[in-house]
Amino acid sequence: QVQLVESGGGSVQAGGSLSVSCAASGSMASINAMGWYRQAPGKQRELVAFITSSGSTYYANSMKGRFTISRDNAKNTMYLQMNSLKPEDTAVYYCAARRRISNSFEYWGQGTQVTVSS
Repeated sequence: QVQLVESGGGSVQAGGSLSVSCAASGSMASINAMGWYRQAPGKQRELVAFITSSGSTYYANSMKGRFTISRDNAKNTMYLQMNSLKPEDTAVYYCAARRRISNSFEYWGQGTQVTVSS
């Protein structure tokens, strides 16, 4: 089992920056990727970005150039730096982890709210 706890987030005006963190614990040796998803009110949850244990990254198109995902393997912590935020970035941001033997993200944090005002 893997436990994920998000922190950070909050409220910011459009054009501003925020960061969120995800502290992981448990059977981390079984994990090969961690990622961020978000869900806005009335919308489906969508992938924001993910990073593999080797450091490869993937970003959804609307986040490229604005968001940066990183991880500190020694601390089992993942980060998401969000710049040039837009009101449409308002959502609950979830941390997720994927096992080496899986094709999907199976472990989830409780989510943290990010609100961007215009």
